[in-house]
Amino acid sequence: MTLRFPFDNSYARLPAGFFARVNPTPVAGPRLVKINRELARDLGLDPDALASPEGVEILAGQRVPEGAEPLAAAYSGHQFGHFSPQLGDGRAILLGEVVNRSGARRDIQLKGSGLTPFSRGGDGRAALGPVLREYLVSEAMAALGVPTTRALAAVTTGEPVLREEVLPGAVLTRVASSHIRVGTFQFFASRRNLEGLRQLADHVIERHDPEARMAPRPYRALLDGVIGRQAELIAQWLLLGFIHGVMNTDNMSVSGETIDYGPCAFMDAYDPATVFSSIDRNGRYAYGNQPGIAQWNLARLAECLLPLLADDQDEAVAQAQDALDRFVDLFNDAYLRGLRRKLGLAGDQEGDLALAQDLLGLMAEARADFTLTFRKLADAAAGPTHDGELRALLSGATALDAWLARWRTRLASGGRDPAEAAGAMQLANPAVIPRNHLVEAMIEAAVERQDYGPFEEMLEAVTRPFDPRPDHASYADAPPRSDVPYRTFCGT
Repeated sequence: MTLRFPFDNSYARLPAGFFARVNPTPVAGPRLVKINRELARDLGLDPDALASPEGVEILAGQRVPEGAEPLAAAYSGHQFGHFSPQLGDGRAILLGEVVNRSGARRDIQLKGSGLTPFSRGGDGRAALGPVLREYLVSEAMAALGVPTTRALAAVTTGEPVLREEVLPGAVLTRVASSHIRVGTFQFFASRRNLEGLRQLADHVIERHDPEARMAPRPYRALLDGVIGRQAELIAQWLLLGFIHGVMNTDNMSVSGETIDYGPCAFMDAYDPATVFSSIDRNGRYAYGNQPGIAQWNLARLAECLLPLLADDQDEAVAQAQDALDRFVDLFNDAYLRGLRRKLGLAGDQEGDLALAQDLLGLMAEARADFTLTFRKLADAAAGPTHDGELRALLSGATALDAWLARWRTRLASGGRDPAEAAGAMQLANPAVIPRNHLVEAMIEAAVERQDYGPFEEMLEAVTRPFDPRPDHASYADAPPRSDVPYRTFCGT
């Protein structure tokens, strides 16, 4: 069975300074863990051929498919606020690009495929646990309607990797609208390579903002497009209780997709100061800080684009500042729209934001589970006789009765009957998310016992987040109470 990739590699046609050409490093004994068959078909690939011995060799980096032009992209980045001029793909190799069935261009990248010129002393490999985490969480995010990179496949390598301990190695095949980051622009701007910066900007316009070509100020339109996409994305994160964990500029995609699922997690008990990442010791990337960090990152992009925005420095700065100032309104608008959906509110009324914020205050007071509170609120929309589980979650909160009365008055003013409101809220509030303790249990089963049953079962559950099957009920439960704070790790 011959596997054919319909490659059309636009990034590889850029000048050599954008990347280093490098082939994946062969591994000892690749074995297939999972193929995303639906995604494969959307990319014009035969899933059965991908699962064949030839396909598994390609997914593991043993074999380079015809038409591929493997490369590791160059980029810089601010990591926890400190600028690193030389980063780049240290353990990922872009095989090439395909155009999917809807005409959209998609990167196909191997993550964990061996050393590149940007490995910076690393081994270029990935451990099985982080690969399974990214596969599962990215597919969950896609099912939740959040722009995200996707997982096409996961394979084990038959080789160990050394982290704090010896772990089984794996390779993730990742699909993205592109892997161009804010840090990619920083790479050229920090070197004062104006021609490279312009070529990159033109490439991004062609790929992500084609309408900007006709704008009076194309590069300003490009900046506006990236800012708008990020405002929508970060709002969606907050509406789901998602914490990226490492929002460095090299982890912010200009396409507006969630990228690089390292120490990510979903919040359980609501607290805006929640941090899970073991390396975020000062809470820079806490849940509630994510909008501000996004704007900070976008300011770094705007700085890079200054030479393209206008010949006059003052005019360029004014344009950049005007664009950045719009982020707050764009984010607030997207966030409030999402809160209205979560609360079942039809139409726009003054006081909606205060209503939502007051609920969040009650949740913080009671340390109520974020996901369950909104899901049980959807049940309560059907009438006060359905309030029981919501009241149990918010048992430590004062003024709950007064809030429920205000909320029901607002629901009625929107003209929705209770059943309609409840149904709309169930479509806005997932019952199932990748619960952190279950993700860890899934990883442990795969790593320690080579048991992929929990991974398969959890993947099926999280990709049906709004309409769970009865046998997936355990995935909707809050974690058991623990005095030990949950911590996530980067996996590199």
